[in-house]
Amino acid sequence: MSNESLIVILVVGLIAGWLAGQIVRGTGFGVIWDLIIGIVGAFIGHWLLPRLGIHLGTGLLSAIVNATIGAMILLLIIGEAQRGRWRRRW
Repeated sequence: MSNESLIVILVVGLIAGWLAGQIVRGTGFGVIWDLIIGIVGAFIGHWLLPRLGIHLGTGLLSAIVNATIGAMILLLIIGEAQRGRWRRRW
């Protein structure tokens, strides 16, 4: 992996995490957490969207949109788990 591709991954992850935080929560999570959320979201989006038949194309903008969608899904799942809606009720 070259230095340029690593920089692109970090920039896409940072932008996607920040965008997902703005959309889902209304504010970002800070630089480090935005980066982590964006990179994990990129993996989720890269795995999930083709399985749903959604192909955004190639390029930097489509990578940001793909990672943002994945990060939003991640944040929604985390939010639901924290609210306890998936806990069993005895």
